[in-house]
Amino acid sequence: MEGLPNAAAFATRLKNILIQYHSIEDDKWRVAKKTKDVTIWRKPSEEFNGYLFKAQGVIDDSVNSVIDHIRPGPCRLDWDSLMTSMDILEHFEENCCVMRYTTAGQLWNIISPREFVDFSYTVGYEEGLLSCGLSVDWNEKRPEFIRGYNHPCGWFCVPLKDSPYQSLLTGYIQTDLRGMIPQSAVDTAMASTLINFYGDLQKALQKA
Repeated sequence: MEGLPNAAAFATRLKNILIQYHSIEDDKWRVAKKTKDVTIWRKPSEEFNGYLFKAQGVIDDSVNSVIDHIRPGPCRLDWDSLMTSMDILEHFEENCCVMRYTTAGQLWNIISPREFVDFSYTVGYEEGLLSCGLSVDWNEKRPEFIRGYNHPCGWFCVPLKDSPYQSLLTGYIQTDLRGMIPQSAVDTAMASTLINFYGDLQKALQKA
């Protein structure tokens, strides 16, 4: 596979990076946006000239249901308003694949549609699950899309201690959209996109 000789080693390294993000102290984060149910923080990324965003909120469903809706698969396209297509390009194991997906334009199309090719890995974490991803090189490009790049990103989902049918969902996202976009526009879009992600996910789970 292009640029990914050892999927197991790649997956382990990615998981360890996400666990490292998950242990960053609270005082290193600055609140970017907050609603009643969800808080978004950010800090400068060490991977590129942008921000690492952290999102956290409680979802009214079990860990398995939440992660099944987030990880690559038909569920995701049904509810994620930003995602316009998804193809699994290569399967390694049940919990490990390379996927290509496209996103809709944002901010009145100041940010045009994007294409991403990501390695995705889902693994047990404490009492719950971690679903994480990282963009990989894939030579086949489609001219109608700008190819974006996801630096290590992922979602930790664990049951609430006092309420096992509710889950604490914490995400870490650092996306380089590339192309000629002011970074401030990207940062504004990212915080709002993450807030919407929680709302859309909760609505989809209520219907399921």
